[in-house]
Amino acid sequence: MTDFLEGFLDDYFAECDEHLTTIRRGLLALEGSVGRQRPDPVVTEELFRAFHSIKGIAGMVEHRESEQLSHEMESYLRAIREGDARLTTPGIEALIEGARSLEHAIAARRQGDTPPDTSRAVTLLRGLLSESTPAGTVHDTAPAGATPSAQWQCVFTPSPALVSRGVTVDLIRTRLRESGEIINASPIIAADGSVAFRFIFAGALDQATVDAWAADGMTCTALQSDDTDKPIAPSPDLVQAAPGATLSTGHYVRVDLARLDELMRMIGDLVILRVRLTDSITRVEPFVPPADRRVIQEHLIAVERQLRDLREGVMRVRLVRVGEIFRRMPFVVRDLARDTGRKVRVVLTGQDTEIDKFLVERMMDPVLHLVRNAVSHGIESLDERIAAGKPPEGTISLSASASGDIVTLEIADDGCGVDTERILARAAQVGLPVPPNPDEAVLLDLISSPGFSTRDDSDRASGRGFGMAIVRTTVQELGGTIRMTSTPGQGTRFSIDLPLTLAITDALIARVGTHTFAMPQTSVREVIEVDAAAVRAIEGGEVTPYRGGALPVVRLSRILNVPVSAMDRLHAFIVGTGAATTGLLVDRILGQREIVVRSIADPLIRVDGVSGATDLGDGRAVLILDAAAIVRRARVRGTGALPAVKEIA
Repeated sequence: MTDFLEGFLDDYFAECDEHLTTIRRGLLALEGSVGRQRPDPVVTEELFRAFHSIKGIAGMVEHRESEQLSHEMESYLRAIREGDARLTTPGIEALIEGARSLEHAIAARRQGDTPPDTSRAVTLLRGLLSESTPAGTVHDTAPAGATPSAQWQCVFTPSPALVSRGVTVDLIRTRLRESGEIINASPIIAADGSVAFRFIFAGALDQATVDAWAADGMTCTALQSDDTDKPIAPSPDLVQAAPGATLSTGHYVRVDLARLDELMRMIGDLVILRVRLTDSITRVEPFVPPADRRVIQEHLIAVERQLRDLREGVMRVRLVRVGEIFRRMPFVVRDLARDTGRKVRVVLTGQDTEIDKFLVERMMDPVLHLVRNAVSHGIESLDERIAAGKPPEGTISLSASASGDIVTLEIADDGCGVDTERILARAAQVGLPVPPNPDEAVLLDLISSPGFSTRDDSDRASGRGFGMAIVRTTVQELGGTIRMTSTPGQGTRFSIDLPLTLAITDALIARVGTHTFAMPQTSVREVIEVDAAAVRAIEGGEVTPYRGGALPVVRLSRILNVPVSAMDRLHAFIVGTGAATTGLLVDRILGQREIVVRSIADPLIRVDGVSGATDLGDGRAVLILDAAAIVRRARVRGTGALPAVKEIA
């Protein structure tokens, strides 16, 4: 493969992702048309175009597995669209299996793995066509065994006028395949930056056909027989693009995410330099005349404002819609529901909510696991739902919403809810500590313990005991929190709060003894002042008066083993919600700062309760605390077993 084609692969994968999203949605919609004389024409046409487009661009990058699979599914959909075949249950199953194989083939190419075996999907689709296609009807647009009479170099240059008439590279490719055989295809870039496509084509063309094609932006030149083994030189005004070039379409430009990561890293360095500049100016201010001090401060404020705008602008470029996660889930639920004999529908809301692209990629598997659990553990069987007076069809809801710098993802079901007694019995069986009167936060801790499962046998959906542990670990590594609420007989809801981005965030700086720590502002609901004399010991823990009730508190000095001096007044970070609300006591809150987050990836130095480190401008590392992990650690250690707010209010 040429260097240019290798560089073109990023655009190929991006296009495939868009078409695969359309395919997943379309196949689920098409399933409702099984048995009808004429399936939904809009959905059928949308699917046909998606497979046709993947076939075209797969041929451009010489990805034969994807090209063949897409061609077979396109042929079957054409037969359905034209009334030569009837959509059946085996037919929709073959399309779904073909789409799954197509996705695996594209993923293998992206990762450089061995191509998967797609022969089963191809055989199923061909079998359906042979059973349904009337004798003498031909649907395969790629002629087999055609004997070309000449070879041609055809260059197609698209334009807005041609696109408005429906003349695209896919249409040109179809024309060529109907007239002969495409030997080679490659994109090329003109001197003005526009994209063209060159085909080496074998077939019999007459002058009338060549002239007709010229009106559609394609010029064809016959090749001499002795030219077939020579490299084909492009036209003078066409040049090969440099490897890794970024192609643009309309008003959009695709940029490698690594380049945006590097840009965010540079902005982070600028934030640190700005902090150091502020400290330096503070030190020299006493020696500067007041008039000059005001000018310096004005410049410093302007630099800070521009730097924040730059950070927010780059962050917005990295934002993508949460729909990238959600749109895969109905496809997964349909597959699992069929295997388990359940009826389940998926309701999606807030798909336009935006979040950092990196977070979308990391959250794909956790959301997938929660959805699988909802089908496997939450939604009851058909008979159980009818006996409970529920609709036969269960519902799984996925929603997303944004508030400030926080995005909340919710995965809920209307199933049987969490079986508390079963979880506690299993925890006692495997030796996990269980505090008295466990609340939903404790239950979440138990089911998120590595290896914990209420099932004795595993299946393809759940039962191995590591899924929820991975979900919680991933959420915490991303600086987020996860909560669970469950009502017996009514269902379970998981709520995940995530920051919009990870690289730079606002934090509250606190001092404990002689040590300074940073607490992400997104983790803190409120900051209060606490009278040290008002803190009381109860049930192995400590509480302080709070809004007419009592608030469980955790002393960071004890959790982090930091010596402190006696103080009459303390500050507390209020974290968590509902019964899990907790106050984290510190000696003093120094203020709010914009910090650059440096994550700790090495497992040998990673500490529970510390999510990363930052530099406040003085060159010394300051640890970033993980509020949720600290509270969980206090519960497990018995610093003590924290009483719930509702128990002591």
